[in-house]
Parts: sequence; structure tokens; C-alpha cells
Amino acid sequence: MRVTQLRLYPVKSLGGTEVESAHVEPWGVAGDRRWGLVDPAGEKVTAREEHTLLRLRVQQVDDETIRIHDGDESILVDIPLGLPPVPVSHSRQGFAVPADQDVSEWISDRVGRPLRLVWQEDPTVRRVSGAHGGVEGDTLSLADAGPLLLVSESSLARLQEWVDEAADGDGADDGSPPAAGPGALSVVRFRPNVVIDGEAPFAEDDWPTVRIGDVDFRTAEVCDRCVMTTIDPETLATGKEPIRSLSQHRKWDGKTWFGTRLVPMGEGEIRVGDEVVPG
Repeated sequence: MRVTQLRLYPVKSLGGTEVESAHVEPWGVAGDRRWGLVDPAGEKVTAREEHTLLRLRVQQVDDETIRIHDGDESILVDIPLGLPPVPVSHSRQGFAVPADQDVSEWISDRVGRPLRLVWQEDPTVRRVSGAHGGVEGDTLSLADAGPLLLVSESSLARLQEWVDEAADGDGADDGSPPAAGPGALSVVRFRPNVVIDGEAPFAEDDWPTVRIGDVDFRTAEVCDRCVMTTIDPETLATGKEPIRSLSQHRKWDGKTWFGTRLVPMGEGEIRVGDEVVPG
């Protein structure tokens, strides 16, 4: 098995970019989800509530700078220096450092509500919850529950089969044609960091560990999926899939599941084309 794609999301819930290689740190891929958005009260804001956030794409310029794009327009954002932290509602985080006011205003104008961009200065303060497979010493960025997310193309292909089967069965009793499905499911819907070609569908669920290139990872848990997967990342249109099909085939404990959350067991570089070896 091989890595077929690596993705980086510098700002939580904004669009990310493909990269050819990435440096793995104890809390995740370097630069991944170290920024987030909050409202004036400090409550986190994600694309679950504000689908428009997915239209803004972010690229990592260097270790201290990102660029946020909205179509042909963009703004450079530097790591804030000397600003006091503000309260935020990200679980187990407490506080984060705000970006310059002009950056937050630029984002707010495009989303249509007051938002503040904040920076996680120290990722070692946010532990991985034991409820999500964390053990003593595990930390993470502003990602939901785990440092990295891995998705298999073979598992996605099986899910696509289920989605297509469901669409074929959506015709009315009067013999009218079936309703149009969502088409090909983009892996971007699932916001993975690592995409692999895979072996048997969902085999990754049962890997206690996996080695990617020169870096070892522990599987913390299978990833529970939310409404964000039902948002088309290109059009922002919403629908029933893939949650409907996951509910038919991949539902337990009251949740639907796809992909695995990984915790690094060391540091190092991973690259597109790296060998993937389950432990």
C-alpha cells in the first residue's frame, strides 16, 4: 500500500491544500489546524454551522505565515506576536492568541458575521481525550479529536457503491426515474490528512499501528462522521449522503464511522508515494 495524497488544513474548517510531503510532529502534521475561528463571545465556529467557510482556501506559506484565498482575492496572515490570548471554547484549550484585527475583518466580511481568527500558540496544552483513544502525553492541534486522519481509497470506493445503490433505489412507485445522487464522492468531504490506496475496504479499522514512510502511528479510534461530510466542498450544496449510506452499513453506538484517527509515535517526514505498513 502507498500514500496517494497528503492534505493540510492550516485553519480549522477552512479549505486546505494538497502537499507532496509533510513533517509529522507529536500533535499532528506541522501547520495543520493551528488556527481556528471564534465568534465575539469566544465560541468556536466551524463549517458545520457556516458552510461558507469551506469556500475559503488556505495555504501554508512558511512556518510563520499562511495565505487565505477567496477566489482571486487573498490575505497574508502572520503568527500574532505580543497580543494577549482570548478565551475560546475549543475543548481542553481554554485560550488562544488573536490574529490582527484586519485579518478577522477580512474573513468576517466574506462570511457575513463577526468572526475572530485565533492561533494555538502551544499545542502541547491540548490533550487527546481518553474518550477518543488518547493516553497520557498525547496532544493535538485544534482538530476535533485526533492529531491526524487517515482515509483509504478502497473504503471510499465501497462507500461509493453503497451511495450509488441507494440512489438507484430512490425512484418513485410510479416508475419515475430515480433521484440523482451526489455523484462521485470526493475524498475532500472527509477532510483527511493522509489518503492511501488501501487493501480490503475498512481494513484500516483494525490496525493497532501503522508505519507510513519512516513514521509510526497508533490508531486511536475509528472516526465518527458528522454533517460536514454531507456538504459538497465545491458547490457547498448539502444532501443526505454519505451519512445515509454510512447509517445503513457503518453505524454503531449511535454514530456513523469512516476513516481512522492516528496518533504519531515519533516525528519525521511523510511523502506521497510512501509505503504504508500496518502493525
